[in-house]
Amino acid sequence: MHSPLTPQLPGTVRTFAQRFSSTPLGARLARHLALHQLHAWGLAHGSEASDTAALIVAELAANAVTHGRVPGRDFELRLTRSPGTLRIEVSDTRGERRPPGPGRLAVPGAVSDSGRGLLLVESLADRWAVLDRVPVGKTVRAELDLPSH
Repeated sequence: MHSPLTPQLPGTVRTFAQRFSSTPLGARLARHLALHQLHAWGLAHGSEASDTAALIVAELAANAVTHGRVPGRDFELRLTRSPGTLRIEVSDTRGERRPPGPGRLAVPGAVSDSGRGLLLVESLADRWAVLDRVPVGKTVRAELDLPSH
């Protein structure tokens, strides 16, 4: 007896992963390489999807080097494009400074000069989460729904 095949969505899943030094230069480089990769995947520079992804990568990378930095350890950027979705993941090796998850972010005071990055991610991403990273650390994942062509 043969079981029916599960229908598959047409398309290719593409992945980009790179480690960067936990420095401001590493964060800027992550953003620039992400934009380059997205353009190579057909998300043109200046498009809404590209601009939104750039902001999310910039915020998550800045958080990784500011709050998740462990001396001598890098952070990792992973982009995954599948039909209809772009997933952005930034991982660092600091597990004890885990940010609150979706819907649990505190709004900083009006004169505070920090604390708005994840609020921006929450407002831009269609979905986001804070996940444990094996063997150590955390991953902040944000997903964008891409327009179908």
